[in-house]
Amino acid sequence: MININIQKTQNLFTFSCYLHKAAVEVLETPVPEETVTSSFGAFIQGIPMDQLSETVRSRSKQMILDNIGVGLVGSTTEVFEIALQYCQKTTKVADGLHMETYGCTYPVCSVYGRPGRKLSPVLAAFVNGVAVHAMDFDDTWHPATHPSGAVLPALLATAQMLPPNSKPSGLDFLLAFNVGIEVQGRLMRFSGEAHNIPNRFHPPSVVGTLGSAAATAKLLSLNQTQCRNALAIAASLAGAPMANAATQAKPLHIGNATRLGLEAALLASKGIEASSQILDYIPGCSGFSAFYSDYHPKALRYSVNDHKLLLEEQGVAFKRFPAHLGMHWVADAAISARNLLVSSIGSFSSSMIDKIVLRIPQSKYINRSFPETEHQARHSFQFNACTALLDGEVTIDSFNQSNLHRPSLQELLSKVVVEHPTDNEANFDKMYSEVILTLRNGNILKGRCDTFYGHWRNPLTRESLIKKFTTNTTYVLEQENTEKIIEMVENMEDLLDCSKLADCVQ
Repeated sequence: MININIQKTQNLFTFSCYLHKAAVEVLETPVPEETVTSSFGAFIQGIPMDQLSETVRSRSKQMILDNIGVGLVGSTTEVFEIALQYCQKTTKVADGLHMETYGCTYPVCSVYGRPGRKLSPVLAAFVNGVAVHAMDFDDTWHPATHPSGAVLPALLATAQMLPPNSKPSGLDFLLAFNVGIEVQGRLMRFSGEAHNIPNRFHPPSVVGTLGSAAATAKLLSLNQTQCRNALAIAASLAGAPMANAATQAKPLHIGNATRLGLEAALLASKGIEASSQILDYIPGCSGFSAFYSDYHPKALRYSVNDHKLLLEEQGVAFKRFPAHLGMHWVADAAISARNLLVSSIGSFSSSMIDKIVLRIPQSKYINRSFPETEHQARHSFQFNACTALLDGEVTIDSFNQSNLHRPSLQELLSKVVVEHPTDNEANFDKMYSEVILTLRNGNILKGRCDTFYGHWRNPLTRESLIKKFTTNTTYVLEQENTEKIIEMVENMEDLLDCSKLADCVQ
């Protein structure tokens, strides 16, 4: 009996020593320090569904519907057709790698406005992304970027790519979409430079690529390390110079952002490793800071109680006509000046105008006196102001070649003088536009716009958003299919298989 008790005592002593040693080892083992990059990986992997407030759901569904609409009308453009032909010729070569990963053996992903046409996931994301930005008609956020177009085509392609037993629901889709939007917004807010109209890189080609990677990683349910690697891989695939603004190359920026983000997530899912500190600021080592000279990142922390998604704090701007966002200020100011002229003389007469002064922010790439192409016109203060003066509106048809070169418009353009007031910042949250008409009788009329209709401070109504969507879809869809998409998006929480939404965009 005594021997047994002694043995028990020895065993307990040995076990207590083991516990003490283990505790010491735990205390002595350094806890991995949280980095900005690791915090983003944790956010992407771990953000729960209940972070989607009613405001966030509503705004993101508006963004999804609007983006599908501009993608569908964008599928009627020359640049989209060129991109599609390129993808069709290369699809047989490119299909295998990405589709075999998820059990696909043939193209399964829909193409905007092309019934029955299918491409591989990455090529469908690319060509649909090109369609979204083909007319510069997609939404804009602040700091300045086009958030939806870089994310949505990748998610639609991913939903169709996944096998039948793994299809994500509408709620899964909404959560992944918002992850992609949130990552873009956080990265932009780490730079003061990013708040202004860009000079170097086109923002969606930078933050959009990482947003696409984040959104796709979420929809694929990648683990924290894979999510982190997806961001780092995407950073190596990001960036496009602003010199290609106002050319047919600019829509490729969105196409590449959504495609390359999708590819980054797929490569990460296969085990490709990349920098574990790509989003951190490390002196002398260029990670994401290579894109912004004043980059000051912070860890992305969230909790159910105290974290609000950025989309809850600020909505996005929806465009009423297909042109650079800055054009919407000058068009509304011009319409105001036109209305004053009509009230003054009873009708509009360009012959009554002696001089047109545009008081606009300093931004070289959207200051184009006599644009020669539709893409230049979409980036011309002068063209959009004079078109609004002449017609009382700016529409899709305003950028047709016949309207672009009409003598009456050229006459008005020749009367334009541009001024850049020092208080008029090239910033979508602070800028304004004034259009001042000097008449031949000496009278001066001034129209001003501080916040155009469609800006996040003056958002479009549901009726206006639906009207824009239905107008855009009439170019390629039957009314029945248009109504089906509207119903599906507005009730996305009830959608059991979100790949059905992608099926409707053809």
